Amino acid sequence: MFDNLSDRLNRTLKSLKGQGRLTESNIKDALRDVRRALLEADVALTVVKSFVAKVQERAIGQEVSTSLNPGQAFIKIVKDELTAVMGDAASPLNFNVEPPAVIMMAGLQGAGKTTSVAKLAKWLTEREKKKVMVVSADVYRPAAIKQLETLAAQIGVDFFPSSAEQDPVDIARNAHAEARKRFADVLILDTAGRLHIDDAMMGEIQHLHAAIKPVETLFVVDAMTGQDAANTAKAFNDALPLTGVILTKTDGDARGGAALSIREITGKPIKFLGAGEKTDALEPFHPERMAGRILGMGDVLSLIEEAEAKIDKQKAEKFAQKLQKSGQFDLEDFLEQLQQINNMGGIGGMLGKIPGMGQLKGQVDNAVAEKEFSRLAAMIHSMTPQERRFPAVIKGSRKRRIAMGSGTSVQDVNKLLKQFTQMQKMMKKVSKGGMKNMLRGLGGKLPPGMGGMGGGLPPGMR
Repeated sequence: MFDNLSDRLNRTLKSLKGQGRLTESNIKDALRDVRRALLEADVALTVVKSFVAKVQERAIGQEVSTSLNPGQAFIKIVKDELTAVMGDAASPLNFNVEPPAVIMMAGLQGAGKTTSVAKLAKWLTEREKKKVMVVSADVYRPAAIKQLETLAAQIGVDFFPSSAEQDPVDIARNAHAEARKRFADVLILDTAGRLHIDDAMMGEIQHLHAAIKPVETLFVVDAMTGQDAANTAKAFNDALPLTGVILTKTDGDARGGAALSIREITGKPIKFLGAGEKTDALEPFHPERMAGRILGMGDVLSLIEEAEAKIDKQKAEKFAQKLQKSGQFDLEDFLEQLQQINNMGGIGGMLGKIPGMGQLKGQVDNAVAEKEFSRLAAMIHSMTPQERRFPAVIKGSRKRRIAMGSGTSVQDVNKLLKQFTQMQKMMKKVSKGGMKNMLRGLGGKLPPGMGGMGGGLPPGMR
């Protein structure tokens, strides 16, 4: 998300960075480019006008003219105003009620509500240590009930059964009673997709809301609909007391208009971003961090939180100790590092959060990189324990056996071994002289061996 906007804004602001002083003229030129970039990102016109006016007011005042570095001061103003447009601070879920806290999901059909229920249930279980139950009141689409049951089993949360013959209010009340019996902390209620212009369906969800009195009513909306997402959210908010928004399919939206319009138009915060179909592809929305990502400043805090949640600490410590002690790095270690990268959303997901690396994110095709990771893993799994620990023994006949066992070619095995050798050299630099030596060796480029062919950039990167 925001890739196109980020590119445009970075090009515009780069020209101001080195300016010794800013004048009304070059500020005006920069703001014209910022305005065009926001409109191309499908941000609502009212939001664009308000944003540009606020930046201009601050930029021509004392804040910039008295700064030692006017260009950087201007960029800070843009970052502050982007943060303000998206809601200033993160808006956590409210659990300040007698358990179970009921979270109701609402939205259009096809927005990703059912998947978002599962993602949120997993996030609450793993990050907030909550006991969660899920239930579907979508009596118009029996497949949605079955889908939620399957997802609940996958992530290991309680599922309350329902059927198309039941009344949605009865389903919700029965689920609430069962959640109490099982001492659940949270009950997440999935509802049928509906249009805000369908009076009968909107009346049904209003009745359901009044009967169950959820502490959180989250509107699930597809980011790819741009500013229409904000307008739809406003229409739902007029009918229901929404408490926040979950923006889905953000991995398919390179513009970001929805994220920059929703808060300003509806007054409701974005609480979570969903990217992809995997049940762990959900992250809390932090406006300040997102503003940093848009301007290429990265999002180190989110990267750290993700690492803490998804990296096996014992394995990481064991690997670090082994590297420091012996400097040895074998193919089992190589496979482990690839899996850790995959767990954190792949190379593309990581690059967007590393300061100064955001521009490379758009050059990574995560689907291609993930496929390559799977191929590398298949080759390593086709090796014997001895071959993984001592790759130097892998010669002609062994290469042919590994290729046959993994459904690849001898050339692919050769490429893997070449990548591994380069990664091994890089790891030796880490063990001898720390991270500084490694970065010097890389020359500011991405590490070779990160899924690339011939030690270059990963497949899918152009």
